[in-house]
Amino acid sequence: MRIRKTMSNWLTTRYQMVVRNEENLAEVSTFNFTYAKVVVISLLTFVLIFIGALYLSQSLLSQWFDPRHTTMEYNQKLLTLTMEMDSLKSRLRAQDRFIGNVQTILKGDIPKGETYREPDQIKTDELNKDMNPQSMNVGDSIIRQEFEEQDFSLTSYSSNNYSEELKDIFFFPPLQGIVSSPYDLSIDHYGIDIVAKTNEPVKSIADGTVILSSWTQEGGYVIAIQHRANLISVVRHNSALLKKVGNFVNAGEVISIIGNSGELTSGPHVHLEIWYNGNPVDPEEFITF
Repeated sequence: MRIRKTMSNWLTTRYQMVVRNEENLAEVSTFNFTYAKVVVISLLTFVLIFIGALYLSQSLLSQWFDPRHTTMEYNQKLLTLTMEMDSLKSRLRAQDRFIGNVQTILKGDIPKGETYREPDQIKTDELNKDMNPQSMNVGDSIIRQEFEEQDFSLTSYSSNNYSEELKDIFFFPPLQGIVSSPYDLSIDHYGIDIVAKTNEPVKSIADGTVILSSWTQEGGYVIAIQHRANLISVVRHNSALLKKVGNFVNAGEVISIIGNSGELTSGPHVHLEIWYNGNPVDPEEFITF
């Protein structure tokens, strides 16, 4: 009992602390306190400091001092980069397959596995039953077959069907010449024939990547370029090809030389085709010759 009373008196006894000027001993200020107040204030200060330190250790300070936090952060970034890399690899493989199939088609071969065929596709024989095989370019027929099998209708687009992205493309004339044979779906002519001077350079109609640069028996030296907006341009009957597969070309950049190569040709000219979303379109709708 005496100890409890002594402790109570010690905690509740009021004290006064006087601050005086050292030179003249004048009273500057006074402070009244008890040990109970000192204990309470000390405990509150300790609790606040502890909570603040705990918060900082789990947030800001952990980023600087805790190696586990750094490891977790690196692992998260590594996981994100790995997922993005896998996605890019998948897209790259799909693009390689697409380009490979286009190259195979334009060369006159049928792609292995027929990558783009689906169960509900229209039979090519029914679409081509009225065509004259003697007047058909084998490479042309196969590329048309491939595009027809992608649920596309082999009809000419009107200007209202073109996307805004396509309308924004500036098309460069491939060469200066005369259109000797216009685009005509009724006779299965899916491009235009352009007659020009001998050894006239042929230019790319827009920015793009070369996906085919090869020789075919019927089309001679053929070059095809993949442009943006799902657009492909094909130039046949060249005398020389100046770009290789994978080369990026700018609009107006020389890609080949006009010629008379291939079996299905009647004189020096080039045959230009433009395919948009798997459908042939009239080059003269975009380019002034």
